[in-house]
Amino acid sequence: MPIRPTRRHMIALTGAALWTGAARAEPPKAPPTRTIEGRAFASRWRITAPTGSDAERHRNAIEALLANVDRQMSPWRDDSDLTRFNQSQRASTISPETAIVTQAALEIARYSDGWFDPTVGPVVAQWGFGPISGSKTARWQGLSVAHDSLHKDEPGLTIDLCGIAKGRALDLMATHLQDAGVRDFLIDLGGELKSAGLHPSGRDWQVAVEDPRQSADGPAAGLRLPSGMAIATSGFRAQSYTLANNSYSHIIDPHRAHPVEGNIASVSVIAPNAMEADGWATALAAAGDAGPQLARAHGITALFLFNTRGVLHPQTTGDFDRHII
Repeated sequence: MPIRPTRRHMIALTGAALWTGAARAEPPKAPPTRTIEGRAFASRWRITAPTGSDAERHRNAIEALLANVDRQMSPWRDDSDLTRFNQSQRASTISPETAIVTQAALEIARYSDGWFDPTVGPVVAQWGFGPISGSKTARWQGLSVAHDSLHKDEPGLTIDLCGIAKGRALDLMATHLQDAGVRDFLIDLGGELKSAGLHPSGRDWQVAVEDPRQSADGPAAGLRLPSGMAIATSGFRAQSYTLANNSYSHIIDPHRAHPVEGNIASVSVIAPNAMEADGWATALAAAGDAGPQLARAHGITALFLFNTRGVLHPQTTGDFDRHII
């Protein structure tokens, strides 16, 4: 397969075409799209829509929406739902949104045989990547959510929604725009993308996956992202460190309580909603070399990139191939 394609490293290609050759000189034209952008979750968000759609008028609502998700689910905030629960002995009241995301996290944990485990936060912190303290034994089965409360069966259990909450925020952004009557757009939230409608040229929105190799610069594959679909990438390039010639990633194998090892370099998942894509990208990356088998068992549309001595080896599952340009 002629692909050369990390957490949070997708590139939205919203110009005239994915790749273009030499062009004849023509009178300047108004750009077909307009973009608004801002900051959230220690990253950036961007909305690209056809010129004339007046996306700017949605800025305040989008920023308020993202601030609310951060206030509810950030492990870095002392006043978040998540932190209050982690500091509790048995249970804590949570917002409806936190309940929705927690329920989705527990479902993916169950279907993935625990490769996605929202109780892995203390292990992540142990390896230098997060702020959560508590039991270093990941055990998602000890959590339960009911209406507006989250429960644990032992005081040391914690929850970390960083592997899925950003996907939910992206879905909420898309819902806001659609409810406001915006039909065509592409949203990029920290490298996770969701589309609606078409590019002004009449084609699907086009995106690119960044090459996960440290020495690479630029996109490694171009994709079509049909209306209503989302893509999330979990990879090992952005957050990792090297110590004594060994590389350690922020993505933890919850069964071994150790950063993922092997040749896996990144996983990209396409799904109808960004929360699902986000959670499954995390699970499949954590599964490492076993990821493709897990994806096929659950019908997940995914692209795996394995790095063997600097050479990328792609594997696809589901119908990912039909999205490749």
